[in-house]
Amino acid sequence: MEINLSDFHFLRPLWLLLALFGALLPLLWRRSHDLQRRLRGNIAEHLLPHLLITPQDQQRLRPVHLVCALLILGALAAAGPTWEQDRPDFLENRAPLIIAIDLSPSMDASDVSPSRLEAAKYKLHDLIQRRAGARSGLIAYAGSAHLVLPPTDDPALLNTFIQALSTDLIAKQGKNVGAVIEQAKRLLAAEKTPGTLLLITDGADTAQLNDLDKLLDDSPLQVLILAVGSEDGGIIHDASGQPRTDSNGRPALGNFDQAALKQLASALGAPLGSLTLNNDDLDWIELHAQQHFQSASDEQRELHWKDAGYWLCWPLLLIAFFSVRKGWSLNWMAGLLLALGIGLQPTTAEASALTDAFFTKDQQGRWAFEHEHLPQAAALFVDPYWKGIAAYHAADYDQALASFARLQTPQAYFYLGNIYVKRFKFDQAIAAYTQALKLQAQFPEATANLALAIALQKDTDSAEQNAPQVKPDEIKMDKAPGKGQSKAVQTEQAASDELWLQNLTTSPAKFLKQKFSLQDQGKP
Repeated sequence: MEINLSDFHFLRPLWLLLALFGALLPLLWRRSHDLQRRLRGNIAEHLLPHLLITPQDQQRLRPVHLVCALLILGALAAAGPTWEQDRPDFLENRAPLIIAIDLSPSMDASDVSPSRLEAAKYKLHDLIQRRAGARSGLIAYAGSAHLVLPPTDDPALLNTFIQALSTDLIAKQGKNVGAVIEQAKRLLAAEKTPGTLLLITDGADTAQLNDLDKLLDDSPLQVLILAVGSEDGGIIHDASGQPRTDSNGRPALGNFDQAALKQLASALGAPLGSLTLNNDDLDWIELHAQQHFQSASDEQRELHWKDAGYWLCWPLLLIAFFSVRKGWSLNWMAGLLLALGIGLQPTTAEASALTDAFFTKDQQGRWAFEHEHLPQAAALFVDPYWKGIAAYHAADYDQALASFARLQTPQAYFYLGNIYVKRFKFDQAIAAYTQALKLQAQFPEATANLALAIALQKDTDSAEQNAPQVKPDEIKMDKAPGKGQSKAVQTEQAASDELWLQNLTTSPAKFLKQKFSLQDQGKP
């Protein structure tokens, strides 16, 4: 274990005062057991050596010396010696990422199988799974830019909207990167955290490049560009999968404008990468996002240091073991107070057989949560909010529902709404999201989920109204007793259920298309 002496310090230096007391303890003990000093006020000092018989003590090691060692080592452990910064994995991967995907018609080109847009969607699915626990937002753009989903740490919800994207959602043609940057800046301003904008596109509008660099002035936003396609281009397909044709009846080709992308990257000072068949592009995105997050937030973020004091627990236990000797007696009240003080320190919980003695249930639950032992964390937490969070991520929605129902906070109502949506209880979800927005007006995630719940409820009601009215399944039997056979007659209900499920599946795309159209028309 390498120790950097220049970074060595104590997290709680006031505990070192106890070490000073421990070092003075043998002197105080010797002074209190000095019989000559105690009798000097009653007997002449020159007579004391002749009146007192002091037996020669062959025992050098006494209980006070072990207590001295225990106090010094215990004080050093409680003071929190440290020399290394703590950068756990769950913090390294929390860099916010805003994903902006190009939905212009050229993204339907098939030079990347099955199409540029589909290949980008597959890649994004892998990306958000790797970033589980980190917050990611989604923007769709062409001639205009539209917020699909504000930053969220729910990969399932994000993936639902990603898979619903298609090139027919935005009617306005073009590649308006400036509008994307403005959207991303507003999202990160609400997050109050430096983040990265990932542009996934196959080209750029060179006429808009002159003013783009000004949009990033004094902004903590970093831009990455991921190019999709080949330089030769490919055939563009429509929504039904049929090749589009130009005015001459020939297949329309999508242009992969590498020169325009280089100009865009130069104007924004952005790294330029390309879609790959392996995970090199994902590694490239995560590396740039994490480096930017760390470099931009080191001055703002309080440094976390690894507390190495627990290493001293082993010599402390060894000394305590040797202090149990025949003929020795000791008042352990000071030791108990020291152990109690160490146990109350807000240090990170370390899993061991004695955790219940030294750490609260919430501290143990936080340790399990940070190490992704979610069911164990949900069982350990006493705090209802953290118990609900752990149960929600562990997919134990019954326990999460019971925990969040005990709270009256906007975050609790937000998670209640998410649970009701997952259980297709849209009325209760809408009520929960509405209550969250009453308590916290600026809550973009609740706003987006409220709009989604309303859209899903409308689609569900519409599907139920349009479902054919059929009688229950009939059972036909022979009239002869003992010779009849029962047979269920299948009706059209199964086809109706399948149609209803299909409507629910396509509802996010319908919702987005209607939303983008209204925004392009200037309506809220």
